[in-house]
Amino acid sequence: MSEGERRDDADPRTVRRGYVTQTHTGAVPWDDALRAASRIGFDFAELYLDGATERTRIDPNAVGSLAAEADLDLLVHLPFVDLEIGSPRDPVREGSLSEQRACIEVASEMGAEKAVLHAGTSARPPEWELDEIAPHLLDSVRVLDRFAADRDVEICVENLPGVPFTVHHLDRVFAETEASATFDTGHARVDGLDAEEMADFLDAHGDRVSHVHVNDAREDADEHVPTGSGTTDFETALAPLREGWTGTVSVEVYTFDFDYLELSAEKLDEFL
Repeated sequence: MSEGERRDDADPRTVRRGYVTQTHTGAVPWDDALRAASRIGFDFAELYLDGATERTRIDPNAVGSLAAEADLDLLVHLPFVDLEIGSPRDPVREGSLSEQRACIEVASEMGAEKAVLHAGTSARPPEWELDEIAPHLLDSVRVLDRFAADRDVEICVENLPGVPFTVHHLDRVFAETEASATFDTGHARVDGLDAEEMADFLDAHGDRVSHVHVNDAREDADEHVPTGSGTTDFETALAPLREGWTGTVSVEVYTFDFDYLELSAEKLDEFL
């Protein structure tokens, strides 16, 4: 949570900028992704620990060494598609927690400082109500947060679009766990927040929001178009980040073309 603390003597570079890699698809090798981050001038890369860069398919020491050589910090995005840390079925939930622990171990080995976590589940109405599954999700967050903290990794729970935990549920994460948060602008937009409401959220919870995903869109959808090419008013939405906030911001762009990432970095700098 220290990264989200406000500072009175902050300078314009207290916010570190990076991007969410698309390495899980296999279209971009992880080493190319890190070198591109360095060339573009990002401060860090957020490595996806799934698909082609699933934890058993990469060498964490090699990742850490290249990051150090490229003068990059590292974050990771934990897997989520097939994991159920909120499942009401104990064996399913425990198996998912075991896998997430293993991923956190790998993140620690490579020197990653933060791990983005989806606190979600496919267990939903009519079979399962939020009041039934929320305790499982919150307990899983607490378990993983403690496990990660012991390994110098900060868990950052991301608001999800339309499913628990959305931006409207993060108050429970703040109240019932000690975990930090990842604020995803596109997901917040899907769940009804306009730019001013995003700014209000960041202003109110800047001490707990340690990481931000800048996810641009042309409409209220989870599009991940190049930053600045959508219609999200980032000048307004990100205003609280210009007021002494000291966290990390990733542009999350669904592209394999590094030119679009470079342009996204330039646009992000304008907004910050």
